[in-house]
Amino acid sequence: MTIILLLVILVLALLIGVPVAFALGGLGLGMLLLAGFSPMMAPLALYSSFDSFILLSVPLFLLMSNILLQGGIGRDLFRAVQSWVGHWPGGLGIATIASCTIFSAISGSSVATAATIGNVAIKEMTDRGYNKPFVYGLIAAGGTLGILIPPSIPMIVYGVITEESIVDLFLAGIVPGLLMASAFILYCFFYARFSKNYTPSEKSTAAERKNASLRALPTLALASIIIGGIYTGVFTPTESAGVGVAVSLIIVMMMGTFSLEKFKAAAISTMKNTVTIFLIIAGAKVFGKAITLYQIPQDISMLVSENISEIGLFIAAVCFVLLIMGFFLESVSMLLIMMPVLYPSLGMLGIDPIWFAIIFVIMIECALITPPVGLNLFVIQSVSGGKSSEVIQGVWPFILIMLACLLAVYFFPAIALYIPFYL
Repeated sequence: MTIILLLVILVLALLIGVPVAFALGGLGLGMLLLAGFSPMMAPLALYSSFDSFILLSVPLFLLMSNILLQGGIGRDLFRAVQSWVGHWPGGLGIATIASCTIFSAISGSSVATAATIGNVAIKEMTDRGYNKPFVYGLIAAGGTLGILIPPSIPMIVYGVITEESIVDLFLAGIVPGLLMASAFILYCFFYARFSKNYTPSEKSTAAERKNASLRALPTLALASIIIGGIYTGVFTPTESAGVGVAVSLIIVMMMGTFSLEKFKAAAISTMKNTVTIFLIIAGAKVFGKAITLYQIPQDISMLVSENISEIGLFIAAVCFVLLIMGFFLESVSMLLIMMPVLYPSLGMLGIDPIWFAIIFVIMIECALITPPVGLNLFVIQSVSGGKSSEVIQGVWPFILIMLACLLAVYFFPAIALYIPFYL
């Protein structure tokens, strides 16, 4: 009964417009006071929420993404991929997804990925007659790869909450991310086969491909440094983020596409996003402390053990709840609300936390493009100037593709676990 009451209060607070951080923190503080616990537990919980070196990687990855966004790196990356595949059926769509995949290996953020590639790809595709809802849905979905393909900010947060290895989480996201990107590319190919309204791109010459590829080479090198450094153990995730910031600054300054004003814009955007994420983390920590003292996670674990013995049923229930939460919450909030409650149940059911992280992140990806408040929907609408109805219309096929990829990961766990544990 306590669990239902808390959920009702939390949902009501969010519906009337209370920011997620204050809804979580206020509810947690209220629970502590009602139970007679010392109010000093709240500031102690706030302090402990930031006592983690790995969290430093969050603002660093965000800063790197914003530097690359302001430096116009997305344009060079898109042009390079387009020069190789643009003349294929649905070539611009394929180039868009391939560009999102590569940029995802740098950014760690779905919003940054969607905005960076969307700034270039939307005009290119609509000018050539591609259906607008298809274009908007494609880029909104492609942007979600930013939190599945490593590095991933939600996976960093997941690792902080559960104390699982960030490196293992990153490595687990590689194959599922490439699988999803391949599924999007196949959809583009078959969509183009049945759509005759667009004008295919001309085949690039060898010289054009060479020039475009050379301009994109620094971006590819940056992705290789980040992923290679983490995989080989040369860098920790936090160190790789710091190296990424330094290298991204060198790249945009060498290309002459950066200025002090653009750096200020990147820094301000990073500051806003970081403060938002960290406030939510702080509020969730107070809420988590309260529900732990109330023994709510233990009660839920007992409820699960008594009523759900099948892993499939548990996963289905979690996915259903996440889809509902995705209507009004963003990724970090969903993680911080759900994982402290769900994590004890994983051990009781024998669920691998790394495998579950990939399931969880794919559902978060769905939430990012699920109306009415999927963040990527707003990003695409802002970048394109299109109607919200067109963006929403375009995302549904991609949500179905993402759910199909989730089923693949569920039935074949090695898709997620092969690289971190067997390679």
